[in-house]
Amino acid sequence: MKPRYLVLAIACLAIFAAPVPATAQEPRTPVSQCQAIAQNLPKATFASSSGAPPLVAAVSEGEDVKFTFLGHSTFEIDTPAGVIIATDYNGWYRPATTPDVVTMNKAHPTHFTLTPDPGIKHVLHGWSDVPGEKANVKLVVGDAYIRNVTTDIRFSYGLGGSQENGNSIFIFEIAGLCIGHLGHLHYELTDAHYTEIGRLDVVMVPVDGGLTMGADSMSRVIKRLRSSLILPMHRRGPPVEAFVSMFGKDFDVAYAPDDSINVSMRTLPKKPLIYVLRGVQ
Repeated sequence: MKPRYLVLAIACLAIFAAPVPATAQEPRTPVSQCQAIAQNLPKATFASSSGAPPLVAAVSEGEDVKFTFLGHSTFEIDTPAGVIIATDYNGWYRPATTPDVVTMNKAHPTHFTLTPDPGIKHVLHGWSDVPGEKANVKLVVGDAYIRNVTTDIRFSYGLGGSQENGNSIFIFEIAGLCIGHLGHLHYELTDAHYTEIGRLDVVMVPVDGGLTMGADSMSRVIKRLRSSLILPMHRRGPPVEAFVSMFGKDFDVAYAPDDSINVSMRTLPKKPLIYVLRGVQ
């Protein structure tokens, strides 16, 4: 049995062995299969409109999650159950259908909008409007469990200094896949960050060469994460090859003929693959 399935099996046994809740209205706690440490399971707000929310995200091999690069740092993520998510949503790059969920970061206006389409049900800010607090996202929408890990950002436009917890790495747990979007990452991650993130099967990474981090620093983050599929984004200035050149024979590189890719637990590459979608090249 694969380690991940063993962990999920143990989690399921623990859940079904627990006492039955007093009422069906009590909040439930999902299991984060992506976190390295299983203790202190996160509480979540359940946004699914039909029936009781799942306690453990279903591992359904063969169910595809579709990633479409829309531009800059915005990907459309389509789940098997039909939930549409847009990352670092700024209102300029939009899915053809109004998304159910959008995530945002505020390092630059190209990563957020304060006037999103009112038809979007869940607008998730990667920052807190309360000084000194962290954004705290734990949300289940349909078959997607969404959470965040905050990081610091530099003040933009040469103002100097930094702001604590101004960026969020958003993590999407869908169909057994652990998916991360690094946002506008300005600093290399700490051991505490890696523990909080856990495993990422798929990671969307900025490759601008300096607006976020240099190619060498960003490559160190990706090597540490050890994801199976790496999707570059946020390419400004240097060609994507500047980022790709930081990786050796332990990584494969491919350039896509179009702007989307379907991924499932079954189709994850066995060797880490940097997959450059059309529009990033």
